[in-house]
Formats: sequence, C-alpha cells, structure tokens
Amino acid sequence: MAISSRALSNRDPACAVDFKIPVNALLTLCNAAFRRHGAGEFAAAIRLYEQVISFEPDLPDIHNNLGHALAALGRPQAASAAFAQAIELKPAYPEALCNWGLALAELERSDEAESKYRQAIAANPRFAGAYNNLGLLLKATGRLTEAQHAFERAIELSPRDFSLYDNLAAVRPFVRHDPYLAALEAAAEDPAALSIADQTHLHFALAKAHDGLSRHEYAFAHLQKANWLKRQQIAYDEAATLGQMRRLREVASRDFIRARQGGGERSAIPVFIVGMTRSGTTLIEQILASHPQVVGTGELPLLDQVTGSIQKLIPGAPAFPDMMLQMSPAHFRALGSLYLDRMLERAPSADRITDKMTVNFLFVGLIHLALPDATIIHAVRDPADTCTSCFATHFTNGNEHAYDLGELGRYYRHYRELMAHWHDVLPPGRIVDVHYEELVADVENVARRIISRCGLDWDPRCLDFHRTERPIRTASATQVRKPIHGNSVKRWRKYEAFLGPLLAEIAPVSA
Repeated sequence: MAISSRALSNRDPACAVDFKIPVNALLTLCNAAFRRHGAGEFAAAIRLYEQVISFEPDLPDIHNNLGHALAALGRPQAASAAFAQAIELKPAYPEALCNWGLALAELERSDEAESKYRQAIAANPRFAGAYNNLGLLLKATGRLTEAQHAFERAIELSPRDFSLYDNLAAVRPFVRHDPYLAALEAAAEDPAALSIADQTHLHFALAKAHDGLSRHEYAFAHLQKANWLKRQQIAYDEAATLGQMRRLREVASRDFIRARQGGGERSAIPVFIVGMTRSGTTLIEQILASHPQVVGTGELPLLDQVTGSIQKLIPGAPAFPDMMLQMSPAHFRALGSLYLDRMLERAPSADRITDKMTVNFLFVGLIHLALPDATIIHAVRDPADTCTSCFATHFTNGNEHAYDLGELGRYYRHYRELMAHWHDVLPPGRIVDVHYEELVADVENVARRIISRCGLDWDPRCLDFHRTERPIRTASATQVRKPIHGNSVKRWRKYEAFLGPLLAEIAPVSA
C-alpha cells in the first residue's frame, strides 16, 4: 500500500485557506502521525490522523494514510471507508484507488477491487504497483494468463523491482533463454547495487526459475541465499515460539479439558483447517468451498483477535495460553460467540464457513472448549515435503520459522508433538486428520469423508474444485486451479543432498 507524507506544507496552496488551528500546529500533528506510521505504530498513527481530520476533514492524503493504517491493523472495512473519502476529495488519486482495491480484495469484493486497480492505472498508466496488485488479484481468482500480462507490464515499468519477477514466476514457468531469467541473472552478478529486500526477491525468483528448468543444484543454491537474506530481515524468537507450544501441553492437560468441556457456543458453522503451512490446507478448503453450502474465507486472524478481546475482560489475565487457566465457562462461551459473530459478518447465510489459518493448531484445545460443535480438520503431509515446500516459499507475512533449515525442522517437530497432544487429550475422533498423500491418491473417497465429517450431504461439485471461482491468496493459489495430481509427493527427494540440517531435526517424526 502507498502512503503519503505530504498532507500540506508551508508552500502548499491549501495553506492560504482559513484552517481551524494554526498551520504550524497542524503540520506538527501531521508529522507526528507520519513518524508513528513509519515506525509501524499504527494505532497511535490512527489517533493522530483522526485528530487532523477533526480539524481539517478535506485533506485526501490524510484519509489515504488513515486507511493504510487501519488496513495494517486488520480493519479492511474501516480502511475502505477512509479510502472512499480520499477519492471523494480527490477522484483521480491513483495511490488511494490502489489502496482501496487492496482493502476491497481483503473483504472478498474482488470485482470492485479489480475496478479500483484499473481506475488507478487509468489515473496513472505508469503505476507499476497497480499492475502488480491487479496481477495478484487475477492470480487469486484463477485468471493466470491475465495475471501474467499484468506482472509483465509491471516489470516493463519497474524492471528493478525484483518482487515483480518473483510474482511472475508463480504464474508462468521460465524457459531456457528467457529474457526475464536473463535479467535476473544479470542483476545477481552485481548484488551490491541492490537492497537486501531486492536481493531476497531476486534469489527466490531465480530458485523458482531453475527449479522449473530441473536445475536443482542451482535452484537450491538460490534458495539458500534467499532464505539467509530473509532471515537477516526478521526477528524470530525461537525459544519463545517453541516454549509456547510446550506450555500449551502443560496448561491444556487431559484433566483441564475434561473439567471445562461441555459448554461453549453451540454452532456447527465454523470449520477450522489447521496444520503446517504448505501441508494441503488450501486444497482441502477448495474442495469444501466447492460445496454450495460452504463459504471458504481463507486465512483469518479472527481466533487470535477474539482471544485477545476475551483476555482484556479478565482482570490481570496473562497472555495465551496461561489465560485459559483463569477463563470461566462464560468466558469460553463469549469467545465462541464473538468468533461466530465475526465469521457470520463475512457470510451471513452460510451453513458452514471455513477458516484455514494454519497456525490455529495452537488453539485446538480452545476451539474444542469455546466451539464444541465446530469441525477441526488437520492437514497432514510428509514432513520433508512440507518443510521443503516452506523453505521454497517467500511468504508475504508470518512463518518466521521457515527461513532456516534447522529452525524449520525444530518448529515442525514441536508442531507435531502438540498435535499428538491434542489427539490424546480431546475426545476420540474430535480432530479429523486428512493426509495429503491419501487425498491426491483417492480424491473422491477422502473428499466424501471430509464433507461427511462437516455434517453435509455429498455434492459432486467438490470433485471439480479446480473450477470453483473464489479468491485464493495463499502460495497454493495456482496449484489448486488444476486437476489433482501427485507431482508434489516426495518432491523433497530432488533436494535431499542439501537438506541435512532439516532432516536431522525431523527424523523422530519421519521415522
């Protein structure tokens, strides 16, 4: 998203009008908002932007920036309203139009989002970012050829933005003597001229290109470089992350679960799809979303958000998972009810709504207590395939554990230990394990079992999942647009010689 740090200045013609407060005071307030925004302090920035607007409501840049900050906090509806106000004040405002498109896409309003991107391009035909966002939307909705053209136009306008090549590589394979591959390889010869972020995109794109050309040694060399660079840019507290999983097993014991189950919000509408990223969760959701009674909403941060809301209701409550020790039956019910209300805002008439936020595997015990009738589907895939696929993916956000083979292996091992714990302490059959390898080998029978466990009658459209038109914004967006195949089974073998640190960590799980 684009923000603006120029709401007004001492040379701005707007300063000739009669402001409600002195110009210098308004400038000070704007600059404070920009600083907070730039530092990622979005809640503070929002408060400051709202103060500016209360004095001067006719500054389109401030409305645009407010929308950007709201979107960053996961409030796309409010962000959309802010961008709409910016456009009302300045109709041909390409950055606000593009940002508005992003917010609408987040709200699953794909047609409207596409319209905003195209309006942004009309306002500024050389706006590479708008072409890129249009390409991402077209990719998410399965229009891969159109997405390719949008990414190629973005590259034409901004050939040194290597994130664009990374996106292009996801929708079309590179071929020998490919001009885009040649451009990437030329850039790789002079890495000092690039930022670390650009180098990261560059090497992920080169890894995809060489993998598609079956140059596995070259591909993995670029993957190692890309992941090493990415790891330098993120803060990952491995001890805290793995410690939380161990603490969950201590807090949510069998006795704890038995003493508290039986309450919660009674609704079969939510369907949770949990597991490791790149384990087949998108495929499972696409099969489910092809059923006329199911709405697929993708990866939603709702459960984490409503858990935080309930924590605030308990005086002095510690963070999750220890907060569960202080939760009463009324708190579990309130959590389930709040989650359900937020879900129904997205699909008020659906019989079932899927949430495939994979990291919700942390909350399986909480889901059982707060939403006892919800379906919990656990996607399971070969450990080495899962982790290799993670290592080959440049994630938009999250998954901080995925950029070092040793850290990735340890995270995977702790995740599987936690899932084994949930199976042990929850009632038998409460969690539905769906193995990726079984699904691709016998899609109809496994799909029938999934649909049945959700309490629905079978519908043959579930087998035509690749034809289902719905936005998919995960790394598997292109794969699930194709009929099912087993090409990804044992894919890790191509890279086995390079995976020593990973294989050593996951050996107990793989045995």
